[in-house]
Amino acid sequence: MTDVGSRLQAAEPGSFRDRDSRVFVTPDGVFRALSARGLEDFEALRAAPLFDAAIANGTLVGTELTDVEAPDILPGGAAGVLRHERLRFISYPYEWTFGMLRDAALLHLDLLDEGMDQGLTMKDASPYNVQWRGARPVFADVGSFELLRRQEPWVGYRQFCMLFLFPLMLQAYKGVPFQPWLRGSLDGIGPTDMARLLKGSRGKGVLTHVKLHARLERKYAETSRKEVKKELESAGFKPELVQANIRRMRKLVAGLEWKTGRTAWTEYGEGNRGYDEPDMRAKRDFVAAAAERVKPRLAWDLGTNDGAFARLIAPHAEHVVASDFDHETVEHLYRALKAEGEEKILPLVVDLTDPSPARGWRGAERQTLEQRGRPDLTLSLALVHHLSITRNVPVSEVVDWLASLGGTHVVEFPLREDKMVQTLLNAKRDDSHPDYDLAHFEQALGRRFELVNRLELGTRVLYEAVVREP
Repeated sequence: MTDVGSRLQAAEPGSFRDRDSRVFVTPDGVFRALSARGLEDFEALRAAPLFDAAIANGTLVGTELTDVEAPDILPGGAAGVLRHERLRFISYPYEWTFGMLRDAALLHLDLLDEGMDQGLTMKDASPYNVQWRGARPVFADVGSFELLRRQEPWVGYRQFCMLFLFPLMLQAYKGVPFQPWLRGSLDGIGPTDMARLLKGSRGKGVLTHVKLHARLERKYAETSRKEVKKELESAGFKPELVQANIRRMRKLVAGLEWKTGRTAWTEYGEGNRGYDEPDMRAKRDFVAAAAERVKPRLAWDLGTNDGAFARLIAPHAEHVVASDFDHETVEHLYRALKAEGEEKILPLVVDLTDPSPARGWRGAERQTLEQRGRPDLTLSLALVHHLSITRNVPVSEVVDWLASLGGTHVVEFPLREDKMVQTLLNAKRDDSHPDYDLAHFEQALGRRFELVNRLELGTRVLYEAVVREP
């Protein structure tokens, strides 16, 4: 076996929950150590038509058996090791839009349904098992598949409801964003809580999957999990019955809709954003030239809005993370990218003043944005004035945070006389934000960056700059 122990970075902290499968990462790739039972399950998956077909169509992460030696991360040692394709950027469900969560749910149900036809099932039903190639979902947790060894109910049903169905219902039926709920609990929304949240709702599936689910949860609150499982198994669940339930769930999920409205941000991308047409062309040329020089493996477009500049730099990048704080704006972008078949641009809902924290056991199961991959190129267009004026972040701290990301940056600074800046300042006291000043911004920029290029366009200034080495 090939020994990679000396080059081992770490076992992935978020993969410890499955005792038959644990992920570890080295500079050579992404690997999964399997127990004897886990290897048996994988061999069954590999022999099923589903495996090659799903990898070929991009819905299952590329996977192969290797002779790599695993570190000591499984009880009893590893019986086999898989190598997975490396996905460029890991995201979490509380950063996705409604459409992304729904499409991830449908992918999970489709793979589960097809697997059951081939003697397989899944041991869980977590959206964290799904990642993205741009706007296309890909199932990343091969270890989730297992042999259908006995007649039993859909074991992932409760988890599917709490992490997929209930958040989608909350958004579709009540218009309440689900992201804070998923960020607040790795386990999702419990049936009893969901019943309270949807009190009075007559939406499809509420009676069966929420109210009755909550009632059963209360009924069995004092009953051990083993007793409940034994009682369910004694009812005799044939695979055909389980599949029928899965297909009904798929129909329900596919029918859930979020009717987005129009906000200041969804309409913002329809104009030239403070530029006349010649200046907008010059801005596009400036950004494209920077991307062509850098040729980033990973680029971030912060405050992406309609994704126009993410699309502009995508031909020069391996992968682009396009984020914005406005859920409706990012939902529109996701729908457009999905229709285009885009596989380079990943849209995410991210509030930079309240970003995704480190979460889970020891704060290591889910990582911050920066921990998941620092960009080689960062676009901060039409962003600084919103962070500094709307969100009250001092200009120097905005610059310091951007510098902490490393790499090359394209930053836009609208002057105080800019129309949008004036609109923002009019909502504040007359003496507010004295630090929002071109000279102060350039001084802060000069402390942390080497200036590559500068362009004045009307009431806005563009900078291409590289973070100074410490």
